[in-house]
Amino acid sequence: MTNLLRLPAAGLILLAVAACSTAPAAPDLTPPAPRVDAKTQLEYGAPPPRGPRY
Repeated sequence: MTNLLRLPAAGLILLAVAACSTAPAAPDLTPPAPRVDAKTQLEYGAPPPRGPRY
């Protein structure tokens, strides 16, 4: 009789651990590209290159 109770209990514990084990993906925190106004495009011909990221 105890085996009949242990098996479902072990299954429930296994399901609970499996549900909590996967974390959602981290959100993308990169900032959006800077907008270039018309004056900058006229002066430089194209958007200025972005600086290096460290």
